[in-house]
Amino acid sequence: MPAYFVTGTDTDAGKTLVTSGLLALARRRGLTTLGLKPVASGCEETAQGLRNVDALALEAQTRPALPYATINPFAFAPAIAPHLAARRAGATPTLETLDDHARAPLDLERDLTLIEGAGGWRVPLNDHEDLSGLAVRLELPVILVVGLRLGAISHARLTCDAIRADGLRLAGWVGNLLDPGFASDDALYGDNLATLDATLDAPCLGVVPRLAAEGHEALAAAAAEHLVLPDVD
Repeated sequence: MPAYFVTGTDTDAGKTLVTSGLLALARRRGLTTLGLKPVASGCEETAQGLRNVDALALEAQTRPALPYATINPFAFAPAIAPHLAARRAGATPTLETLDDHARAPLDLERDLTLIEGAGGWRVPLNDHEDLSGLAVRLELPVILVVGLRLGAISHARLTCDAIRADGLRLAGWVGNLLDPGFASDDALYGDNLATLDATLDAPCLGVVPRLAAEGHEALAAAAAEHLVLPDVD
């Protein structure tokens, strides 16, 4: 049962775009899929309850389909760090509760399961635990989304150091272009990507350019064109 934890070099690095793109690619190949977003802040109130746009994107790529509450069991309205959003809501999610929620979906043994974190690797879950601790508890290999902009190399290397310090394997990395100016010099852009490839010591699963598509279904499909799947054998 291939399952991976997806993290990023920072908030808005492109985790959801890459996660949904990988799931869309797996679906194209006839694989069953599951995308989980255990904790999400910045949710909107709907007739069905709080809904998060990132979690909805993963729900759309999960086949066979599952209820939203399975995809995103902890949803909070404020668009702030998860532990602060939870505190304002009077909730205290813990790694134990996240683990409990994740076990049943993982037992479905989909062909590809991706669990998307929030923010970067060291984002707190509560006053004593980090959300990345879920990956440690589940012993999941990690896919790192590198937001390509000035500073990307240092951010990526520091994140990889933290992942390995926690005893986990980096299964691959994906570059996601955030700043078009970062790619304005083709030679320099290529040199940056080559440095990442040489120093991260994990396979590159793709580089996603700025996409013109709109809507999570179209974005996932467009991102899939630039990605390769991690090992799902």
